[in-house]
This record gives sequence, C-alpha cells and structure tokens, in this order.
Amino acid sequence: MRHPLARKAGIGAALAATAALTLAGCSGSPAASGPELSDEPVTLSITWWGGDARAEQTQAAIDAFEEEYPNITVEPQYADWNGYWDQLATAAAAGEAPDVIQMDELYLASYGARGALADFGGLEVDTAQIPDDALATGQVAGTQYALPIGVASYAIVANADLFAQYGVELPDDDTWTWDDYADLAVELTQKGGGAITGSAQIAGFDTSSLKYWARSAGEEVFDEDDQVAVSPETIADMWQYELDLIAAGGMQDPAAIVESQTAGISGGAIATSKVALGTAHNTQITALASASGADLRLLKLPEPEGIHPNFFKPSMYWSVSGRSEHPAEAALLVDFLLNSEEAADVIGTERGIPANEAIREHLAGSLSETDALAVEYQERVTPGPAPLVTPNGASGIEGILQRYSQEVLSGQTKPLDAAKAFIAELQAEIDAAA
Repeated sequence: MRHPLARKAGIGAALAATAALTLAGCSGSPAASGPELSDEPVTLSITWWGGDARAEQTQAAIDAFEEEYPNITVEPQYADWNGYWDQLATAAAAGEAPDVIQMDELYLASYGARGALADFGGLEVDTAQIPDDALATGQVAGTQYALPIGVASYAIVANADLFAQYGVELPDDDTWTWDDYADLAVELTQKGGGAITGSAQIAGFDTSSLKYWARSAGEEVFDEDDQVAVSPETIADMWQYELDLIAAGGMQDPAAIVESQTAGISGGAIATSKVALGTAHNTQITALASASGADLRLLKLPEPEGIHPNFFKPSMYWSVSGRSEHPAEAALLVDFLLNSEEAADVIGTERGIPANEAIREHLAGSLSETDALAVEYQERVTPGPAPLVTPNGASGIEGILQRYSQEVLSGQTKPLDAAKAFIAELQAEIDAAA
C-alpha cells in the first residue's frame, strides 16, 4: 500500500504539489495543523527490542522503505528487553528519544503521560484495516499514543499427542467450564501414571491471566481513575482454584512451577511435554510447537455464560516520539511498517499476528502451520471491550503478581491476605508515580 502523499519517483514534485494539503489524522479526521513532509534529505532513528532475527527482518523492511522514499535515511537501534527500557528511559529524559519507538503496553501510559509520545490524531497513518478494539489498546485517556503491530489472545494450549497417548478426548471448548478443566487435568495426571501432570500453572504469573479472571467476574484490573479495581475476593478465588487443583493432583506443584517459569517459554512445562494443558497467548504456539515437537492445539478458555472475558493483547506497538523533529516522516515510516505488503513480506508474523486485517489476509497463503493455527484461533475468539492501559507506575505488576502467587501456592500466605497485600502494593506504586 502506497502512502498517498509520496511516490517512489518524483517525490519532490509530488510533495510540492501537495504542500497546501493538511495531513489527515490516523482516525480519518483532518488534523488541525498537522506536520508536513519535507522534500529535503531527512534522517530518522528507530528503536526496538528483540534478537538478531528481528533485527535482520526489520532492516530489510527499512531498506524497502528507503528505496521507496530516497530522501529519507533511517538509522536503526535495538537491544534486548531489559537493556532496551533502560536505554529508552535515558534517551527520553535527555530529550533524545528515537523518532520511531517500539512500545509495550506496560510502559505506554508512563511515556504518554510525560509527553514523550506524539498523538497519532495529528499524524497521517492509515488505520482503516485495524479493528477499533485493537486500536483502543494503544489509547491513554482517549489519545492514540501507539498503534498495535500485532495482536494476540489468551488461550489454553493442549498437547494432543499426550491426550491420544493416554486415551483422553480433547474437550469441547465452546461449552466447557473451569470445573471441567479441573476434572480433565486430574484425569490426565492419573492416566499418565506419574509421567506427566495434567496442567501447568494457569493463572497468576502474567497480567493477561489476571485480566481474564477479573473480567470473568465482571471486573477489570484497573479503572479510569488509575485505581486497582479488581476485588481481593476475585484474586483469592483465582489462587484458591489453583490450590485445589494442586491438591487434587491436576496441576504442577510450586517447585515445578518455579522451574518451568525459570526455563522460559522454550524450556517450560508445555514446551517439554511435562504437562498436557497450560495457558499461553495464541501467538506463542509456534515457539512452543517448535520446542516440543508435539501436536499442540489452541482451545478457548472457559467463559461464564453471557460474558466474553478475552481481549486483544497488543504484541507491541509503534509510537512516534513527542519530540521528533520529523514527525511527518516518522509517521510515514510507521505507516509503511504497518500497511505495506513489502514490509509484511519480510517481517511476516515475527512481531505477532498482524493487527492490520488486510496484511493478515495478504500473508495467509504463506503462514506456517502453527501461525495459521494462531490466526484461526483468534478468529474464533469473541473479545470483550479492550481493557484500559496499565497505569503509569504499574509496569512492575507481573513481578509483584508472581511473588504473591508463589507465596500463596507454597502455603506461605493465605489467598485473601495475599490478594489484599498485592492490591495495596500495586496501588502504592501507581500513587507514587502520579
């Protein structure tokens, strides 16, 4: 897809002809006084986290962009997850953040609140092919600070090979309940004779699981006033379910859970076939299947009647620095990365299942078997409204949640006491950042 204000050839003439035009905002409404593209040489910087494979793919997309827009040079930067946020924080504090920033949901409110990110409402990026529910994940107080690159949904991962080996039928995920899940996990453990456990830990180790349990109870983790809104009783119920499942033999014990988490996605209990059931995001199916070599399936989580707790989780976003000297060109690069088939052909699904539905359709014929499973699953899920973005100060929520989960599952703290302490500690972090 070509950007409407520039062409591969004759870019200077095209820009001169359109100099009087006002750039349209990403929502489709005209921007009051949007930035204009320059026909002079421009240098942009872009940053992301990830490994060498992501760097190679992103560089190939940058090369395609520079070929189409020869007056723009793009300087790439990248780091691993931990180093990335340290570097970005230092650069942003000095007013030297890269023009285009790969952003994560945990940090979006923090950077948006301090004016470090531009409002896409005043920039030209075509978002017509990104569903409203997905776009909403990049908004803070109604302002579009980030555009989702890929989206994911929470899922149950079932090892069909283990089900077949022990003579257990896969469940009907349109009708099952959490009681059914527990019965199934216990049955798998018993028929496995000690070789496997029915289920890995299914909640309390990431924000998606907490959001799912909160929404199943008709609650949200956060409200619009940056308050922790999930009740301690709901969190305690989540932990009590797991304690009961451990006691029944259907879920791994606390020591095995810690070992699995420490081993990471490629060495955890699902990837090493130590369990037949677990939770993950649908986009993780490729890594899990590659590590395990097993026939893995994606199942919908149990849903209360009349409630759709699942949601689109952005794998990551593109944002534009609020201090960029070239916001129009930065938006042009974001538009290219999100909307062009040239970029899609080299990046594929490495950053998740594309949020852009047209790009997803373009890639459909070239998807791997597991990526196709992820897309099929996402199309089966009925998401509820997009959760509010994690408030400023709450980026450490997963570490806090994991700590209390370990205390509860190991018997050190009672579920309700831990839930109250978790909420109090998380709220204190948010209040301190206000």
